[in-house]
Amino acid sequence: MATTHGSRASLEKDPHEVASMFDGVAKRYDLTNTVLSFGQDRSWRKATRAALDLKPGERVLDLAAGTGVSTVELGRSGAWVVATDFSKGMLHAGAGRRVPMVAGDAMALPYADGVFDAATISFGLRNVSDFEAGLREIARVTKPGGRLVVSEFSTPTFGPFRTVYMEYLMKALPMVARTVSSNPDAYVYLAESIRAWPTQEELALKIEAAGWKNVKWRNLTGGVVALHRGER
Repeated sequence: MATTHGSRASLEKDPHEVASMFDGVAKRYDLTNTVLSFGQDRSWRKATRAALDLKPGERVLDLAAGTGVSTVELGRSGAWVVATDFSKGMLHAGAGRRVPMVAGDAMALPYADGVFDAATISFGLRNVSDFEAGLREIARVTKPGGRLVVSEFSTPTFGPFRTVYMEYLMKALPMVARTVSSNPDAYVYLAESIRAWPTQEELALKIEAAGWKNVKWRNLTGGVVALHRGER
């Protein structure tokens, strides 16, 4: 279950537990992300929009959209974008943003087959209890020829930087979160889930196995984040 036990976090992700955790951080989630990423979250969102290559009028799924910050960024393309998240608390925190919002689980999306021209999930695939099944479900609701971009924390490519980054994740990140987050213990789970996540190449293979083709990736911030792009 995605709960914290003392200073440790369990990575067995029960959807209801994870949703509850994100409900708890919703109030200051955007501020916390900006502080913990040293402001890089804005450039990562822009890179995701560019990778999707959206056209005006296209229908786009923004999964694990949280408060809708990413949805607003994607909407700058002129596409119609719907924010979808299983944390109602997160959606409520972003209710003031003028984007459509739908509560939904990545394992059972509330959409018909092949309705989206493109789909993206940013920093949320780690939190799906069976993320490979989630990738297949995203494929189900995406049109043939449609695009997918997964933006997710990954493995820094430069060894010395990787060591420093992992130290930051496990020590500094929870400490910083205590000063800005409404639920700092949740960031212990988040840090450990990042450390346990597949490498860029491993994730690419899993995306392909879920029914996507022409999967490629691009590292951002030295591999702290990787954008994986595939086609339906």
